[in-house]
Amino acid sequence: QVQLVESGGGLVQPGGSLRLSCAASGSIFGINHMGWYRQAPGKQRELVAVIRSSTTTNYVDSVKGRFTISRDNARNTVYLQMNSLKPEDTAVYYCNAEVVNTARSILSIWGQGTLVTVSS
Repeated sequence: QVQLVESGGGLVQPGGSLRLSCAASGSIFGINHMGWYRQAPGKQRELVAVIRSSTTTNYVDSVKGRFTISRDNARNTVYLQMNSLKPEDTAVYYCNAEVVNTARSILSIWGQGTLVTVSS
Protein backbone atom coordinates (compact mmCIF):
# COMPACT_ATOMS: atom_id res chain seq x y z
CA GLN A 1 0.00 0.00 0.00
CA VAL A 2 1.23 3.48 -0.88
CA GLN A 3 -0.02 6.78 0.46
CA LEU A 4 0.69 10.48 0.03
CA VAL A 5 0.47 12.88 2.95
CA GLU A 6 0.31 16.60 2.23
CA SER A 7 0.99 19.55 4.49
CA GLY A 8 1.55 23.29 4.34
CA GLY A 9 -1.76 24.78 3.28
CA GLY A 10 -3.42 27.67 5.04
CA LEU A 11 -4.53 31.28 4.84
CA VAL A 12 -2.18 33.86 3.35
CA GLN A 13 -2.54 37.44 2.21
CA PRO A 14 -2.16 38.39 -1.45
CA GLY A 15 1.51 38.67 -2.32
CA GLY A 16 2.46 36.19 0.37
CA SER A 17 4.12 32.79 0.16
CA LEU A 18 3.38 29.23 1.17
CA ARG A 19 5.26 25.98 0.80
CA LEU A 20 3.38 22.74 0.30
CA SER A 21 4.93 19.35 1.01
CA CYS A 22 3.85 15.88 -0.02
CA ALA A 23 5.55 12.74 1.28
CA ALA A 24 5.04 9.29 -0.20
CA SER A 25 5.28 6.23 2.00
CA GLY A 26 4.58 2.52 1.88
CA SER A 27 5.63 -0.26 -0.46
CA ILE A 28 7.54 1.91 -2.92
CA PHE A 29 10.05 0.58 -5.43
CA GLY A 30 10.34 3.87 -7.29
CA ILE A 31 8.50 7.03 -8.24
CA ASN A 32 8.26 8.20 -11.82
CA HIS A 33 6.72 11.63 -11.65
CA MET A 34 5.14 13.74 -8.95
CA GLY A 35 2.89 16.73 -9.34
CA TRP A 36 0.46 19.19 -7.86
CA TYR A 37 -3.10 19.78 -9.00
CA ARG A 38 -5.65 22.23 -7.69
CA GLN A 39 -9.39 22.56 -7.70
CA ALA A 40 -11.11 25.84 -7.03
CA PRO A 41 -14.80 25.99 -6.06
CA GLY A 42 -16.99 25.36 -9.08
CA LYS A 43 -14.04 24.58 -11.34
CA GLN A 44 -12.40 21.47 -12.71
CA ARG A 45 -9.19 20.13 -11.24
CA GLU A 46 -6.17 21.44 -13.12
CA LEU A 47 -2.53 20.49 -13.25
CA VAL A 48 -0.38 23.15 -11.59
CA ALA A 49 3.11 21.68 -11.83
CA VAL A 50 4.81 18.36 -12.45
CA ILE A 51 8.35 17.14 -11.92
CA ARG A 52 9.54 14.09 -13.83
CA SER A 53 13.08 14.02 -12.57
CA SER A 54 15.15 16.32 -10.42
CA THR A 55 15.37 18.82 -13.28
CA THR A 56 12.46 18.25 -15.68
CA THR A 57 9.50 20.39 -14.69
CA ASN A 58 6.38 21.83 -16.27
CA TYR A 59 3.98 24.51 -15.04
CA VAL A 60 0.60 25.83 -15.99
CA ASP A 61 1.03 29.28 -17.52
CA SER A 62 -0.79 31.06 -14.69
CA VAL A 63 1.86 30.11 -12.11
CA LYS A 64 5.05 30.36 -14.17
CA GLY A 65 7.58 32.60 -12.46
CA ARG A 66 5.72 32.42 -9.13
CA PHE A 67 5.63 28.72 -8.20
CA THR A 68 8.53 26.28 -8.02
CA ILE A 69 8.21 22.51 -7.81
CA SER A 70 11.07 20.48 -6.41
CA ARG A 71 11.68 16.95 -5.28
CA ASP A 72 13.74 15.12 -2.66
CA ASN A 73 14.15 11.62 -4.03
CA ALA A 74 15.77 10.32 -0.84
CA ARG A 75 12.67 11.30 1.12
CA ASN A 76 10.11 10.52 -1.64
CA THR A 77 8.86 14.05 -1.12
CA VAL A 78 7.71 16.76 -3.49
CA TYR A 79 7.42 20.45 -2.64
CA LEU A 80 5.59 23.38 -4.14
CA GLN A 81 6.96 26.79 -3.24
CA MET A 82 4.29 29.37 -3.98
CA ASN A 83 5.28 33.03 -4.06
CA SER A 84 3.40 36.20 -5.02
CA LEU A 85 0.13 34.45 -4.28
CA LYS A 86 -3.06 35.82 -5.78
CA PRO A 87 -6.70 35.38 -4.73
CA GLU A 88 -7.22 33.28 -7.86
CA ASP A 89 -4.73 30.74 -6.46
CA THR A 90 -7.28 29.86 -3.80
CA ALA A 91 -8.09 26.17 -4.15
CA VAL A 92 -7.65 22.74 -2.67
CA TYR A 93 -4.23 21.53 -3.76
CA TYR A 94 -3.73 17.82 -4.39
CA CYS A 95 -0.50 15.91 -4.69
CA ASN A 96 -0.26 13.13 -7.27
CA ALA A 97 2.47 10.58 -7.88
CA GLU A 98 3.03 7.79 -10.36
CA VAL A 99 4.50 5.11 -8.14
CA VAL A 100 6.04 1.74 -8.93
CA ASN A 101 5.31 -0.45 -5.93
CA THR A 102 7.36 -3.39 -4.71
CA ALA A 103 5.23 -5.72 -6.82
CA ARG A 104 6.34 -3.65 -9.85
CA SER A 105 2.82 -2.39 -10.46
CA ILE A 106 2.42 1.22 -11.60
CA LEU A 107 -0.06 3.17 -9.50
CA SER A 108 -1.42 6.70 -9.67
CA ILE A 109 -1.75 7.86 -6.09
CA TRP A 110 -3.52 10.99 -4.79
CA GLY A 111 -3.12 12.86 -1.57
CA GLN A 112 -6.04 13.97 0.55
CA GLY A 113 -5.76 17.62 -0.47
CA THR A 114 -4.76 20.74 1.41
CA LEU A 115 -6.64 24.04 1.29
CA VAL A 116 -4.85 27.21 0.24
CA THR A 117 -6.78 30.44 0.77
CA VAL A 118 -5.39 33.73 -0.50
CA SER A 119 -7.33 36.60 1.00
CA SER A 120 -6.84 39.87 2.81
